[in-house]
Amino acid sequence: MQVRTPAVAGMFYPKTSQELKSSIKNCFLHKYGPGILPPSTHDKKIIGAICPHAGYEYSGPIAANSYYAISSHRPELVIIIGPNHWAIGRDVATMKEGIWRTPIGDIEVDTDSAIKIGKISKLIEFDFFSHTRDHCLEVQIPMLQEIFSHKFKILPIILIDQSRHAAIKIGESVAMISKIKNTIIIGSSDFTHYEPNDFAHDQDKSLIDTIVNLDVDAFYEVLQEKKISACGYGAIASTMIACKKLGATKGTLIKYATSGDISGNNKDSVVGYASIVFS
Repeated sequence: MQVRTPAVAGMFYPKTSQELKSSIKNCFLHKYGPGILPPSTHDKKIIGAICPHAGYEYSGPIAANSYYAISSHRPELVIIIGPNHWAIGRDVATMKEGIWRTPIGDIEVDTDSAIKIGKISKLIEFDFFSHTRDHCLEVQIPMLQEIFSHKFKILPIILIDQSRHAAIKIGESVAMISKIKNTIIIGSSDFTHYEPNDFAHDQDKSLIDTIVNLDVDAFYEVLQEKKISACGYGAIASTMIACKKLGATKGTLIKYATSGDISGNNKDSVVGYASIVFS
């Protein structure tokens, strides 16, 4: 079985298990995090979430809000969708089998779900290589390993094609798979990139308004009209579509901040991060 070894350990997050666990704990207790360690005590059903994927130093506390919100769940399967920053491999790729390794341990790809989604959608292809270098899915997995003590599997989906057409097809396919097993869907994306802090806040608010309303048409309109540089826009849209198909009626913004807000400096060129859940 192929092992997808860490590509960004020691860069986006610590490379030893002990340091990584400590870093994740700090994300949860950070002033921009939930301020409390998982698991949560609420039993509100959450179908999916949007999480950022920068280095834990910057986006980790924001991501921790989504992860705290889902930490009372016990999914059999976590479907993680994100953008292919390197543009290598297939336009839309999952993995048929394999292990994703992190400093905390190994998580198995759900082969059964991969085969099913491959039959449902010809758009989604099997390609290990597409997943080898990117950080957008990798940084989510240690967080999942820390919030869930039970055994679960993942279905990673990485996108070069982030068009509205692709998002609809992917979202519909993900929804069909999610009806078979107890599933959580994670859409991995950062928001505005390398703009002044106030401008990033304004830009991202306009896009987040369409996300919480689960309005995919308005989402793509605002994205294009305002030229918002959210890197994982197709992953966000796919997650919105899947969650809506599965009965979600709204999204809730739990936390938004920029790299400038979190670091307290360099507010002339920031990246926006949002934690959103769908229920």
